[in-house]
Amino acid sequence: MSRIGKEPIQIPAGVEVGISEKNVVTVKGPKGTLTQTLDPAIKVTQENGVLTFSRPTDLKHHRSMHGLYRSLVSNMVEGVTNGFKSEQELVGVGYRAVAKGQELQLSLGFSHNVVFQLPPEISVTATQDKGKAPIVRLESIDKQILGAVAAKIRSLRKPEPYKGKGIRFVGENIRRKAGKAAGK
Repeated sequence: MSRIGKEPIQIPAGVEVGISEKNVVTVKGPKGTLTQTLDPAIKVTQENGVLTFSRPTDLKHHRSMHGLYRSLVSNMVEGVTNGFKSEQELVGVGYRAVAKGQELQLSLGFSHNVVFQLPPEISVTATQDKGKAPIVRLESIDKQILGAVAAKIRSLRKPEPYKGKGIRFVGENIRRKAGKAAGK
């Protein structure tokens, strides 16, 4: 049995979970609504405010789908109740970020500003305190989309190992290299 898949999901107060015949799970909460289509082999049951997942056999495909869909639905329940956020800092001289609606304008040391269009599910704020690196905060109820967008923004200028310049997640450690040895 999958250790993740057999864990039940507690449904908090104010959250409604709907399961259709076609294995489509819909989760409604105070922050919004999310839907996910599950593999037909995975069965979802709801009893007394608890969701449980089961699989028909111990085939590798069924074992992997069992834990995957349980995690996806758990993230949906967490997202509609609390939401998710990701913070990234821009480390480098002259690096700036400006948020205008669903558009993020980044100045990353290129000859032009990078304009990043965000999906409608994500809200963005950019703060810039004097003497500190600019911080971009992304918030969403969908963890999958949030992670994909955060990774795409980070890929625009990955942190380099010598000076540490680039876009990094807040709290992320970058392995630094020593660089060239001093001359003779």
